[in-house]
Amino acid sequence: MRHPIILVIATRNKGKTLEIKELLKGFPVEIKNLDDFGPIPHLEEDGNTFDENAYKKASFAARVLGLPALADDSGLIVEALDGAPGIHSARYAGEDATDEQRYLKLLDDMEGKSNRKAAFECVISIAVPTGPALTYEARCEGLITTEPAGSNGFGYDPVFFYTPLNKTFAQITREEKNRISHRGKALAELKSEFDKVLIWIRQHMPFQEKRH
Repeated sequence: MRHPIILVIATRNKGKTLEIKELLKGFPVEIKNLDDFGPIPHLEEDGNTFDENAYKKASFAARVLGLPALADDSGLIVEALDGAPGIHSARYAGEDATDEQRYLKLLDDMEGKSNRKAAFECVISIAVPTGPALTYEARCEGLITTEPAGSNGFGYDPVFFYTPLNKTFAQITREEKNRISHRGKALAELKSEFDKVLIWIRQHMPFQEKRH
């Protein structure tokens, strides 16, 4: 009988961990996050792309802990702002800004701009301690509103308008959002290929089998 593979989600965010646990229920995998381990060094997310940052986070956690690790990086890309806030989405209004301060700054920066096109992008990286990684990415197209609407969600959701549903991300249910959002789509793709992912992990981590 094979033991479940331990997969570390390179985050301390309980919501994110729970979401991935739910998603991968039924697979022979034990999900842990960084809170399950002692203190680990801080990693600067200084990559130039979502891809680089996701890989850096996953690879760093995998090397430090000696276990396969999953990380994601995502953000909002606004056409009229040359792709900003992009990889700086979380720090767009300063290090300790609230979600509200961030999206209000975005609305300020978009003042008077007629091109409101934007997209959320998400990259998921799964890395093993020896370096190789698998990547899943997805995006969701939308428009930046002129004022916030809705109280669900987080981040830039109140100002991201999703045309097919005629609502902002903060006006839709969590179920709807999981189906259409960048993270939802990237995670769905990961789930649909997770059997292959497990085979790939086992190939790269044979010693995990022997340890038990």
